[in-house]
Amino acid sequence: MSKARTVLVIGGGAAGNAVTVLLRRAGLTVDLIEAKDDWNATAGSGITLQGNALRVLRELGVWDRVEASGFGFGSVGITAPDGTVLHVARDLRTGGDDLPATVGMQRPQLQRILIDAVRAGGARVRLGTTAEILGQDADGVSIRFSDGSEGRYDLVIAADGVGSSTRAAIGVGDRPEPTGMAIWRVAAPRPAGVVRTDLAYGGPAYIAGYCPTSDSTLYAYVVEANRDRASIPPETYADEMRRLASAYGGFWPEITAHITDPAKVNYTWFDRLLVEGSWHRGRVVLIGDAAHCCPPTLAQGAALSLEDAWVLARLLTSGEAWDDALFRAYYERRMARVRPVVEASVQIGRWQLDGVRDADVPGLMGRTMTMLRELP
Repeated sequence: MSKARTVLVIGGGAAGNAVTVLLRRAGLTVDLIEAKDDWNATAGSGITLQGNALRVLRELGVWDRVEASGFGFGSVGITAPDGTVLHVARDLRTGGDDLPATVGMQRPQLQRILIDAVRAGGARVRLGTTAEILGQDADGVSIRFSDGSEGRYDLVIAADGVGSSTRAAIGVGDRPEPTGMAIWRVAAPRPAGVVRTDLAYGGPAYIAGYCPTSDSTLYAYVVEANRDRASIPPETYADEMRRLASAYGGFWPEITAHITDPAKVNYTWFDRLLVEGSWHRGRVVLIGDAAHCCPPTLAQGAALSLEDAWVLARLLTSGEAWDDALFRAYYERRMARVRPVVEASVQIGRWQLDGVRDADVPGLMGRTMTMLRELP
């Protein structure tokens, strides 16, 4: 492989950071641009990382920091709205028996760990920067940056999220579609008895759950039917989430008492996206949420994005030509993995929306997660 090969990564989230680390490790020249000036280092509340995500984080060389920063556990509880535990199931170790089944952690902490890995790898990083594709040919892509400068790259990797402007710019018409559900999220202190994710189905929300993210923190969430965002003033976010959460028992009263700052409450619709046909146009290729996203009902969003980065980096550093055949192999390999997860995640939400009481949620979850034990 020529050492002269250069790659531009657009987007500094989980997928973009991961692929940058892996390509730099292989000796490629990589520039990473991120639209946010702060590299999204403070955004978000918490994240649930299943074993297949942890497997990629270990490949990135950051597992020790993730393990030290997060909270590992191996089961999930199902509770009644009043907090009564109805069932506790062991989580599958989708990353292998030498990794925890699940780690919860604060999303900003994970982002800072990945940022440090990108910096240590020697990529050139430009924050507060976007890119416009000027044109491409069989050998590469010409770019104009938002600061007026221009560049030429052998490959552009679009990791700019579910609202990817790069996806639209290269003529991929797929757009995210709302599933009909929305989620309220907040970070809060962890009650001492919270040692795993517990999920309550029913009550005023479709799902009420929480996940420990460190020895002292958790993130909590409630899922309801989506509402027009314009009808919910941001200054009322804490009141809205507290109203929903106050109907739940168990550890919820202690958690709800800390839902006071509207600026710390996040409200997001559940979207579905699955780009069909191919994830590339010439020398521009999509990864992560730019190619697919799904409701967090299986907690696989970040995991799938990290897997994309790992698979694409392995293909790009395999010595094979960077041509349609390589990018088609990437698409086919990932689609076989991504499609069942997106479809299962959407189906679980649809059952909730439709009030289907005899839905085989445990069976669908089990079948999907078992598949994820295989390497991506």
